[in-house]
Amino acid sequence: MSEVLSLSDSGVDATVTTGPITGSTKVYLDVPWSDVAMRVPLRRVHLTDGEYLDLYDTSGPYTDAEAVIDLQAGLPKRPGIVTDRGTQLQRARAGEVTAEMAFVAAREGVPAETVRDEVARGRAVIPANHLHPESEPMIIGKAFGVKVNANIGNSAVTSSIAEEVDKMVWATRWGADTIMDLSTGRDIHLTREWLLRNSPVPVGTVPIYQALEKVNGDPTKLTWEAYRDTVIEQCEQGVDYMTVHAGVLLRHIPLTVHRVTGIVSRGGAIMAAWCLAHHTESFLYTHFGELCEILARYDVTFSLGDGLRPGSIADANDEAQFAELHTLGELTRIAKDHGVQVMIEGPGHVPMHKIVENVRLEEALCEDAPFYTLGPLATDIAPAYDHITSAIGAAIIAQAGTAMLCYVTPKEHLGLPDRKDVKDGVIAYKIAAHAADLAKGHPRAQQRDDALSKARFEFRWRDQFALSLDPDTAREFHDETLPAEPAKTAHFCSMCGPKFCSMRITQDVRDAYAQGMADKSREFAEHGNRVYLPVMDVSV
Repeated sequence: MSEVLSLSDSGVDATVTTGPITGSTKVYLDVPWSDVAMRVPLRRVHLTDGEYLDLYDTSGPYTDAEAVIDLQAGLPKRPGIVTDRGTQLQRARAGEVTAEMAFVAAREGVPAETVRDEVARGRAVIPANHLHPESEPMIIGKAFGVKVNANIGNSAVTSSIAEEVDKMVWATRWGADTIMDLSTGRDIHLTREWLLRNSPVPVGTVPIYQALEKVNGDPTKLTWEAYRDTVIEQCEQGVDYMTVHAGVLLRHIPLTVHRVTGIVSRGGAIMAAWCLAHHTESFLYTHFGELCEILARYDVTFSLGDGLRPGSIADANDEAQFAELHTLGELTRIAKDHGVQVMIEGPGHVPMHKIVENVRLEEALCEDAPFYTLGPLATDIAPAYDHITSAIGAAIIAQAGTAMLCYVTPKEHLGLPDRKDVKDGVIAYKIAAHAADLAKGHPRAQQRDDALSKARFEFRWRDQFALSLDPDTAREFHDETLPAEPAKTAHFCSMCGPKFCSMRITQDVRDAYAQGMADKSREFAEHGNRVYLPVMDVSV
């Protein structure tokens, strides 16, 4: 464990400057629960026609004005945490609706009993370590809104604690539902401490990265004891879910020999190297029951890792990938028997026509445990644009039933993402997730589309910006050519100009039609039963 446990002793810049989310304010829905008063966050978009729309919000309890956030102070702790009655899964099976379930139900707009039932069946998880009271409860399951995870974390080459915390703060303001700290460089423990104390969303990790640092980066020197101690250390800090590559077995490794890109998962490659060096089964697999007991004490959720996921289109849906998935099904049942919540990680690189098969097989083998997928990337030919190639696959797999999407940034395969890359990745994946929610008929999903479409037709430009996933960029694009304030009420944009705007022409047609109908109604009233069809001049 790191010797530096205090944020105040770290010497790290303890502030992040944030700005308002244009056109909206933070509001809270008060949800009484037992003797606890819970405040569920919403983002209220104020419209110029006097209406408003409340949206799901992940930005945390930050001010709406530009502010300097004191990261050393950390976030306030939520009330109602119970540590002596087991995991969310165990309590749901016992028929209990927990404070976290009630909070989630209010956020999702569904009955609390629906949340309890989905958790009890293992079809949804609420990642909420007892020791991460700063987070706002959320749910991952196909019966609920599709969620988006943002990966951050330093590397041995670049980045700092301050940069990673800055990315986390902004990622959640742009809409990330969870973050994963994938740090592999220096100060892993301290980086995670800063993130946890300031994260309003669940935080995930891959413990084997830190365990590897403890043995100087040599996979063959790893031991179960070193890994176990790392897991306990991270549980004690408050990590909400952990990627564990326990499905990579010794007999699976030969299946990867003829792949184009071999084993692309860092955790999968580490465990494959260990298995081959020791000529024995993975200690993650042989000690899985003990691992379950540890996670159950803190209510940490398993994210069973896909160590043999395809890293190229050529390797998609191959024998190695699906052999591991069968093992993950076995481990899912063991984890549930221990009362531990479980979700399953998925590919990877998969062409569009092979995507849905992944969901159906995961559901069948893993008892409908929530599926959590990286993309998948639908093609390999677009380095620097992989946030787009993967968002295409993400929309397809989410419509088919994936519960959470792990974002990909433009830097995927090329380098460590900066704040702008994180933003581009989050927005691309919020688009994919929302498109899937629309296709699945999720409650509330179409309200935002309808509100924006109505604002667009009525030329309420400020409302269009405010209802956008990225209000500032939408306004910047509009103002590049029409920056003057009167342009915010103009009935055209720079693309069509004042003479060729189809929506203005449509409004003229409607107005003329309405006037024609009104004239004919008067004529009908004056002349009895004679009926005339309106004939109008709608030339423009």
